[in-house]
Amino acid sequence: MVTAVSALGSAWARGIELARQFAAALRREVALDLDEWIAAAVEDAPRELQRFAQGIRGDRQAVANALTSSWSNGPTEGHVNRLKLIKRQMYGRASFDLLRIRVLNAA
Repeated sequence: MVTAVSALGSAWARGIELARQFAAALRREVALDLDEWIAAAVEDAPRELQRFAQGIRGDRQAVANALTSSWSNGPTEGHVNRLKLIKRQMYGRASFDLLRIRVLNAA
């Protein structure tokens, strides 16, 4: 699949390379100079990756912190997602007391 997309042109091949760099930085495999990455993505990547890079530029400090900080709110987001799922399963009938009982019983 990746080779088929790479064959679409040099911009797509460069976009795949940039996406891999960003993913590796998120997994903390490599250090990433965020400003250089954004400039490269805006300059010679496909439009979709350019828009992604522009969005990162708009919230640059938060993305830089996510790439360098050891802190994560992932577990908290997971719990919020689980609570929302339980509440959706009750079709809007979830008063706080009922939701509390369901959450405590599910744990």
